[in-house]
Amino acid sequence: MTTTATPAPLRQVTRRPRRASWTVVTLTSVAIATYAVSPYLVQSLEALAADDAGLASGYAGRSAAILAAFYVHVVAGGIALLVGPFQFWAGLRRRRPVVHRALGRVYLGAVGIAGLGALALAPFNTAGIVGFFGFGTLAVLWLLTAWRGYRAIRSGDVRAHQAWMIRNFALTYAAVMLRAWTGVLIAAQVPFVSGAFDAEAAFANAYAAVPFLCWLPNLVVAEWLVRRRGLPTLRITEPARATQG
Repeated sequence: MTTTATPAPLRQVTRRPRRASWTVVTLTSVAIATYAVSPYLVQSLEALAADDAGLASGYAGRSAAILAAFYVHVVAGGIALLVGPFQFWAGLRRRRPVVHRALGRVYLGAVGIAGLGALALAPFNTAGIVGFFGFGTLAVLWLLTAWRGYRAIRSGDVRAHQAWMIRNFALTYAAVMLRAWTGVLIAAQVPFVSGAFDAEAAFANAYAAVPFLCWLPNLVVAEWLVRRRGLPTLRITEPARATQG
């Protein structure tokens, strides 16, 4: 039996879209991690709330426990967003496996800490009951997929580990898509406004939808990528075991 190798030019063509996608994801992840985290490290929530920056007004003046959960979530989530894309860099995995594993530990640790912080913040989010269920479900799935990815690699199942980490980073990337969808939904309201545009009302309307919108489409794309790469897919039921006659 003979096999036909994929021609080098064809391999290069198929790799280009993947590299371009990885570059876009990496740049947007770094940009949002820097943009979203840095203000909270250099200014107090009260000062940021006075400038109506980010979510500061929703958490300024809260109890010490909530403030601790907020800062833990923001900082650890930013670290996960910065490190995550480099775990999908094939060259790093092949040439520097030790670095890949070290970054993986940092990433999973950051997700674990940020996910617990997100769970603590869910009842106090600024999007109401929709935010409680949307962001709360996101936090649970974020932690669950990280745990499944960790368990898979510990048991030596590399392909299952890859599949779970694709799903997990899709949830990490919700931080990027939350900002993107908010901007899109605010802009979508402009043609329907008569008179002066109320930016605060438009933001409130947009933010009411993003607790689910920022991560559900990501998971759909992630599962498509898992199937496209031939990795283990999710099953509702376990496959039937063959019986011996």
